[in-house]
Amino acid sequence: MIQFEYTITDPLGIHARPAAELVKTATAYRSSISIQYRDKEISAKKMIALMSLGLKQSDKIKLSIQGEDEIEAAEELKHFLQEKL
Repeated sequence: MIQFEYTITDPLGIHARPAAELVKTATAYRSSISIQYRDKEISAKKMIALMSLGLKQSDKIKLSIQGEDEIEAAEELKHFLQEKL
């Protein structure tokens, strides 16, 4: 299992377009990918669940990735977050 934290830097937070891109990136992998924010933990592969978190700039999230392609998934998700959010 790989876990890492990320702080949202986009002034708009996670809105529909980046959320859809994040879900698309996550669903490309077989690994289980979850996002934890405060007391909620959701699948990064579910758009409605991701949007329900209401993530804004400066919010800190924790990603957990577990599965056969977890290393590749973690690398791509880290890159995505740094470039887009």
